[in-house]
Amino acid sequence: MQYPLPPNEQAYYEQVWQLAHQIPRGTVATYGQIAQMLPPPAGIDPQEYKAFGPRWVGSAMAACPDDVPWQRVINAQGK
Repeated sequence: MQYPLPPNEQAYYEQVWQLAHQIPRGTVATYGQIAQMLPPPAGIDPQEYKAFGPRWVGSAMAACPDDVPWQRVINAQGK
């Protein structure tokens, strides 16, 4: 399934990475939880964002710099 990219992909990714840095050691957050913490980007319908936000967070984590604690962000199945 194709899904749109965030309007300002780099800015969105940086917001995701900033939230990932705030997750305490020994705890995790899901892609969906992080997406819910961020407002929909300008021009994106909230319902559409609800559907695509977790995927965008996953894409952001796949592209994160080395200093981002990627292992603290997991999918809804706990993987």
